[in-house]
Amino acid sequence: MTNDYKICARCIMDTTVPEIQFDIDGVCNYCRKYEERVQKELHYDEAGQQKLKQLVNEIKKDKKDREYDCIIGLSGGVDSTMVAYHTVKTLGLRPLAIHLDNGWNSEIAVRNIENIVKNLDIDLYIYKVDWKEFRDLQLSFLKASVRNIEIPTDHAIVALLYHTAAKKRIRYIFSGGNIVTEGIVPKSWGYFLWDWKYIKGIHKKFGKIKLKKYPHLSLFDWVYYIFIKRINFIPILNYIPYVKKDSKELLKKELGWEDYGGKHCESIYTRFFQSYILPKKFNIDKRRAYLSNLVRSGQMTREEALEEISQDPYPTKEMMKKDKEYVIKKLGLTEEEFERIMSQPIKTFKDYPNNYFLFSKLRFFVNLAKKIARHNY
Repeated sequence: MTNDYKICARCIMDTTVPEIQFDIDGVCNYCRKYEERVQKELHYDEAGQQKLKQLVNEIKKDKKDREYDCIIGLSGGVDSTMVAYHTVKTLGLRPLAIHLDNGWNSEIAVRNIENIVKNLDIDLYIYKVDWKEFRDLQLSFLKASVRNIEIPTDHAIVALLYHTAAKKRIRYIFSGGNIVTEGIVPKSWGYFLWDWKYIKGIHKKFGKIKLKKYPHLSLFDWVYYIFIKRINFIPILNYIPYVKKDSKELLKKELGWEDYGGKHCESIYTRFFQSYILPKKFNIDKRRAYLSNLVRSGQMTREEALEEISQDPYPTKEMMKKDKEYVIKKLGLTEEEFERIMSQPIKTFKDYPNNYFLFSKLRFFVNLAKKIARHNY
């Protein structure tokens, strides 16, 4: 640690995040932003429950002759599983579950998905990516040396949800995104996952084969689905009290759900990305933001978070070694090639073609689109 090192007095965000700022009380800008977002976006109160009831009634009324009330993404992780559970058990709706199989599912994730759809009696649609195409795209992002190499997966999931909703004439997508576990996320750690121009730009520079089957959303698609088709993206966990530890126990008891460890570690690639690539190459430990969210939402003490962040991201060195060998082999790399990629200079989205300028200039319309997409919920 240098003499300039500083850590927030309330959460555990620190000066490893370039854009962090502290007020006179030593509280970081992420804590202040979290407080603002909670006031605006968390709806556990009576007014929020009335809004949720109104939404459910509207969905049931709008269903007409459709087979499903809404669409949910399903990864086997705790967030998406809680969305599935509450959609069926709490709200009494009939969802169509969508799973993007990108080739990196852990065995636990597969078992979880099977148990979820069986015990909740819901239909599941699995989209299996073209592995040669997807591997080429993942390798492109890895070679690009940008921080968020998970954009190919995140973009494909969102695109698949919207494409399916439009095809099935379903106007509601229930999302697992939530304030209590995801309200604190530094912008410098990622980039706008909607930007198809950015994805194409990186793939054009580093890719070797055409993307013919990869699910994607162009800027036109984005506008069409939100403004014309009026498809609504609902962060349902912002309306139903969400305590991570209690939720895990509930899911184990009710659905036979199995815990897979860290946040989003239901994917082997995500686990390796978050626990090895990010800390080693970019000096980013995503647990710091995740644990800070739990501290701010009262689900963990600051001391507990500090203790956890002091531990290695990987539970064991054996798991890290096994994951590293598996990822390198599956991507078709040699260890020397992988280490060469890891040693390349760090880049940002600004180093590649993107629509950031356009989105910035059209900020009013972007915010309006977000408001419409979330249907004011």
